[in-house]
Amino acid sequence: MNHLQTFQVFPAIPKQLAFLEVLSRNIWWCWNYDAVELFRRISPRLWDEAGRNPIVFSTYISQKRLNELANDDSFLAHLKRVKDRYKIMISAQGKFGSDKISDISSPFGEQDTIAYFSMEFGLHESIPLFAGGLGILAGDHLKAASDTGLPLTGVGLLYRQGYFRQYLDQEGWQQEEYPEADFFNLPMRKARDRSGKPVRISLTGPDGEIHADVWQIKVGRITLYLMDTNTVENSPHIRDITSRLYAGEEKLRLAQEMLLGIGGMRALAAMNIRPLICHMNEGHCSFASLERLAQVMKECNADLRAAMEIIPRTTLFTTHTPVAAGHDEFPADMVRPFLFPLEDRLGVRADEILSWGQYAGAGPDSPLSMFVLGVRMAQHCNGVSRLHGQVARRMWSHVWPEVPEEEVPITHVTNGVHIPSWISHENALLFDRYIGPEWYLQPSSPDVLQRIDEIYDEELWRAHEMSRSRLIRTCRKFMLKQYGRRNAPKSIMKDAESVLEQDVLTIGFSRRFATYKRAHLLLYDPERLEAMIRSDTHPVQFVFAGKAHPRDNEGKELIQQVIRFARKAGMRRRVVFVEDYDIHMARHLVHGTDVWLNVPRRPLEACGTSGMKAAINGVLNVSILDGWWCEGYSKERGWRIGNGEEYDDEAYQDAVESQALYNILENDVIPCFYDRKNGDVPSRWISMMKASMKMGMKDFCSQRMVQEYEKRFYLPAARQFHMLTANDGEEAKKLAAQLDRLRELWSDIRIELPVKEPDGPFRVGEDFRVTAAVYLGELRPDEVEVELYYGGLKSVDSLEAGQAERMTMTESSTSSSSASSDTGTGSDTGKNGNYLYACTINCNYSGRYGFTARVTPRGDNRIRFTPGFICWA
Repeated sequence: MNHLQTFQVFPAIPKQLAFLEVLSRNIWWCWNYDAVELFRRISPRLWDEAGRNPIVFSTYISQKRLNELANDDSFLAHLKRVKDRYKIMISAQGKFGSDKISDISSPFGEQDTIAYFSMEFGLHESIPLFAGGLGILAGDHLKAASDTGLPLTGVGLLYRQGYFRQYLDQEGWQQEEYPEADFFNLPMRKARDRSGKPVRISLTGPDGEIHADVWQIKVGRITLYLMDTNTVENSPHIRDITSRLYAGEEKLRLAQEMLLGIGGMRALAAMNIRPLICHMNEGHCSFASLERLAQVMKECNADLRAAMEIIPRTTLFTTHTPVAAGHDEFPADMVRPFLFPLEDRLGVRADEILSWGQYAGAGPDSPLSMFVLGVRMAQHCNGVSRLHGQVARRMWSHVWPEVPEEEVPITHVTNGVHIPSWISHENALLFDRYIGPEWYLQPSSPDVLQRIDEIYDEELWRAHEMSRSRLIRTCRKFMLKQYGRRNAPKSIMKDAESVLEQDVLTIGFSRRFATYKRAHLLLYDPERLEAMIRSDTHPVQFVFAGKAHPRDNEGKELIQQVIRFARKAGMRRRVVFVEDYDIHMARHLVHGTDVWLNVPRRPLEACGTSGMKAAINGVLNVSILDGWWCEGYSKERGWRIGNGEEYDDEAYQDAVESQALYNILENDVIPCFYDRKNGDVPSRWISMMKASMKMGMKDFCSQRMVQEYEKRFYLPAARQFHMLTANDGEEAKKLAAQLDRLRELWSDIRIELPVKEPDGPFRVGEDFRVTAAVYLGELRPDEVEVELYYGGLKSVDSLEAGQAERMTMTESSTSSSSASSDTGTGSDTGKNGNYLYACTINCNYSGRYGFTARVTPRGDNRIRFTPGFICWA
């Protein structure tokens, strides 16, 4: 049958229950456990069968059950409680849970927003728009922005098939399925412009026009806009642009990123949303800056030079990937056709636009790097943990030639997790009772942290045991489903009914199965591991979960190794691998395991937020000192494997660190867990649980994260936007003119080797004076900074932990200057560009030091770190 027309029938909701439909259309419910329980109490079995999707769930409920609920006073009281809280959230003005900024000082007006671009958003398991940690982080960012009242708007893509569903064959080899998502069962609707028309955008690609519909999802007080190319106007190939997350074909991947960036900005413009700031969550979003350039040029009547001063100063770029090969690059010939339509609007050729994303000195046909394009269009750039910031500065130092590594303009904001989304129901009830019903609005406040200590040990332990029990029930259900799909024999099905035990130390290893995550480290000495698992007095059990990338055969082999070990005699009931790891399973694991194991190859874990989610639930981390654990570790709240060493020999590293892991489990973790005096609760373990919870709530919650982004980046960038766009971009035009002047005159600068007086050596407590003769040509002293750069001597031509000391101009002429003679100028007046600079250095510590001098432009990071604007002595 062809040309079938469709229609959908929903139940007739009694008037008393009308709010249930409103609630189902805003995913605020998914991080409010009272709202989750409201749906669940209608029918726990159907709620689970519906995948915890309230829209699907509504079609499962009989009319009879709805009529019963409409007359159930207890249910109606519960519904009213949730409705009242929802109304407060929706109607709230300003901020929840953060220090409220006065209307006078805030640069955000009623219609102003921050556009947050991301390739994926992990909001809930029923909304398949995510693959892993990057997406979960983005989802938590939106939720925290809603809680704190931050004016933020999300921009992403709507995938018909999302990321793959995982299942294993008889041999334990990962297989992938890509089921189609039913958009009518998702809590979204078509976005509309101010006239009420559905929003549709388009951009020109090499195969013709790409049309996309725009949908919206409400995330509390935040709106997330998603673009979808599955429209009848598009060819089948173009429809496939938004079919799967992270398309494997390079050309399709490029089209996705063009649609996300350029299409995303056009979608916002179509709804008259003009962001003050753009936050690009990883390099996939970098093309947004190109479209934003064109929009700002038109709106501010500015030329490209001026717009190029506005866009970087109001753009934030967050990088998550500590491996250069993990950043997208596209062939120049593939990118050019997308750039041709921008030539007239930007007033430059496509090759010039392309060069903004190419490495310095590269030819016109070299690939376009999405990272390079992103950072060149963003004055503000950050990694996602302290260690990752260091790694990123080292990895990308070549983008800023001659700038010392420690000064490369990449900082860090350590990730955080959204506490209400990841706290267990049992712990949330404890917090309600001991702290107060609004604890989740300020999870890092000193009062909240102090009251965690007041929770009775027995109550916290019983709550955790309930979470562990629920994890075990869930694993058994999943294992029965997995074995049933493979037509396993009755004996194996019987075993699956009783996998895992309630009172046994339970260790979770759940993450993406990439080789650097080293799932094999635990299996390095199988006999030693089996002895721990089989112990009669202090046994251990393991829950594994995670997906390998469809094209990562090495990752799939790691899964297969785990499966083979789990199938060994005596292991099946205490080692399980749960297929199709998603948010639902992750929630059970971070609630119910006792230990969260993380063994990446340092320093390849940018952050690793799953350990934070475990920590806030009192699960103790055992981890390599990588990512966030470098900041979170202390012996009072978990264990470290090694001391942060990095190795050149990976095989040797695995051998050393696997033995360290076994030692920690055998000598520290297992004895601590089973240390029960007179059958009592494990007091020392519970003390560590509380310390872990306080650490997670205080330092690693997403509310802290978004407030840090707000204070350090969003507020300054918003003020910059207003200043730079006022009066037709007058200030931006001045900055552009200054940059032109620097480009024209910078090559004339010369600086002599600095001279110290006296010659030394020196003793601790003494100081000495350093002078340097500088020739600035036509540049003025107020346009530059002259600095002494010094630090411990690392080698004959490099310094360790170098630091800059500003030098002061003491004379506007020098009696003899090779700097001036080199340029053929006189040396008698400052008008001829000759100056003498000086500073004093204090000798605070003994050691061998080196120093030199340099000239940089005076101004913000956009000017100071423009490549080529540095002159060393």
